[in-house]
Amino acid sequence: MARGDQLGRQWKILQTLLYSRQGLSVSRIAEDLECHPRTVYRDIEALQIAGFPIYTDRLDGKNFWKILDDAKNPLPLPLDLTELTALYFSRHMVRFLKGTFFHDALESLFKKIKTLLPGPAGDYLDKVEEYFWIGNRPHKPYGPLNNQLDQINEALLGKKKIDMEYYTMSRKQVSERRVAPYRLWFHNDGFYVIGFCEKRQDVRIFALDRIRSLRVCSDTFEVPEDMDVDAIPRSSFGVFTGEPIRVEIRFSSRVAEYIQERIWHDSQRIHHHRDGSITFEAQVAGIQDVKFWVMSWGEAARVIAPEELRRAICSEAEAMHRMYGDPSRLPTSH
Repeated sequence: MARGDQLGRQWKILQTLLYSRQGLSVSRIAEDLECHPRTVYRDIEALQIAGFPIYTDRLDGKNFWKILDDAKNPLPLPLDLTELTALYFSRHMVRFLKGTFFHDALESLFKKIKTLLPGPAGDYLDKVEEYFWIGNRPHKPYGPLNNQLDQINEALLGKKKIDMEYYTMSRKQVSERRVAPYRLWFHNDGFYVIGFCEKRQDVRIFALDRIRSLRVCSDTFEVPEDMDVDAIPRSSFGVFTGEPIRVEIRFSSRVAEYIQERIWHDSQRIHHHRDGSITFEAQVAGIQDVKFWVMSWGEAARVIAPEELRRAICSEAEAMHRMYGDPSRLPTSH
């Protein structure tokens, strides 16, 4: 049997015992896990050696296995043993934040969690981790942004405006902005500030790594009562914003299952067709992010609506055709 199967089974035994009030017999555990009782005895012994406080209690002539009540909640918080260990494992999910105060604070928390686990159970968790890994995704280097994150956090908590020099990618220009920051938004492996820009007299989204300089002002602000700030990231398909627009995209049967595996947008609706293809509908803010998404599926995706999005993709495809048709042509902006 693979080592990963054994550790996974032992983890299930821990969870089963944790949520059982009266305890469970070995035969019942073996039945639930579809394995031999001798296997369960070996797993329980391994967990006991690892330091988990599992003991047996005799009732009506039968042995029932339990976890000590005091160990079920080792913190003065509503966290049980499995929730605590799951939280410990989640540190892999934030390793890309290395260099920021978020990562430093979480690392400190995870070290404390490990010291609170009973006995040498932390060593057992290290073994389990050999079979649990979250792969790296492309992400930005966040270490250089730590000072900005600190200042943004200060401004958000104190409801203070910020002055900044901001580089706009599309215009290749740096401009001075005074912004009332409403939210710090982490999206698609990047940090963004959602706030009211006094220069544009509108709510805008600013990428943190494009802020050339930043200073927290003494001027304070209040978020308008009639403004739903959280609706901004909910309506956007990505980080670009725009007028609400309904998109309708037909996906071939080749990629239909991939599309259905994920929630791409809160408003999405999927319609099935007899040939196995699907139609994806959503109400989004602007078409820019949707355009890039549709193009990533190549000829397996076809825009039905809106016409503006269809034309934008046609234009992009024609430009790509011209570029690849002429080996000497370099990518250009248009």
